[in-house]
Amino acid sequence: MSTHDEIVLSIENVSKTFAGKQAVKNVSFQIKKGEIVGFLGPNGAGKTTTLRMALGLISPDAKTKKNPNAGKISLFGNPPGPDAFGRVGFLPEERGLYRKITAREAIAHIARLNGMKGRLALVHADEMLDKYGLGEAKRKKIKDLSKGMAQKVQLIAAIAHDPEFLILDEPFSGLDPVNQKLLEDMVREIADRGRTIIFSTHVMEHAERLCDKIILMSGGEKIFEGDVKAALANAPKRLVIEAHGKSAAKMLAAVSTEMRELAPHTWEITLNADTEPQNVLQNCIDHGLKLIRFEPERASLHDAFVTLVKQDTTGVKQDKTGAAV
Repeated sequence: MSTHDEIVLSIENVSKTFAGKQAVKNVSFQIKKGEIVGFLGPNGAGKTTTLRMALGLISPDAKTKKNPNAGKISLFGNPPGPDAFGRVGFLPEERGLYRKITAREAIAHIARLNGMKGRLALVHADEMLDKYGLGEAKRKKIKDLSKGMAQKVQLIAAIAHDPEFLILDEPFSGLDPVNQKLLEDMVREIADRGRTIIFSTHVMEHAERLCDKIILMSGGEKIFEGDVKAALANAPKRLVIEAHGKSAAKMLAAVSTEMRELAPHTWEITLNADTEPQNVLQNCIDHGLKLIRFEPERASLHDAFVTLVKQDTTGVKQDKTGAAV
């Protein structure tokens, strides 16, 4: 959780247009010191463009007659630029290590670019590789490493100068489950040292396990910001029920927006917005059903994500009965 209220990154009403198409639309959010923030959204949602603006790699739309409310970006209290030198680590979505140099040389090179002195950078690279279990890869060339190992080397390069703020763009992309878990452990270890982290992803499970806060983008706009618990409140409530009795299917259909038969007398149902699992249990009892199985399914961030994005793209929300409004 946040160690105090110091704002590391502030984005206020920022937009970005490419060739007449608006990729980011009036986005605002803040990241406090010590937070792990998941920056979520489908491909093309505007995540990478927003992160590149946060770093000063590209500029947001300027103030014009058509855009009179041009926003602003503040990184450590100043516009993105030289003032943040050495304080930020960045892992881009496009991996960019030189393929013909060794792992230790790649890490040392990035560390030097961020202000670390020559020989010290190589020593530190060796220490970092040992620390994260890649000591045997020190003198292997990047082109000879597996994708997972190369990705971990690039993450080590991004943190070798011990930045205060780490920006990771799709760090888990293309990794197998074992390497995803190793990368998650690295992110936790960095966060445990009080560093601030934002990472973009379209895989909800990583954010659910790691994040203090999530920001959800869709169509270039921010459609949700809050903690995981608040996001999960948007997920549909589902039950798996095995019930015997003539009225079972009819009764369950009356309290659900979706109903799927898994086996004879067994259904997975998605509850109406205003129906709680205990209401369904009471209805089963009142209807005299023989209840064999009653299993609430755990809400997932993926389900919440799908619901929020669907509402944003269709403009259709549900009232308390589950009907469109």
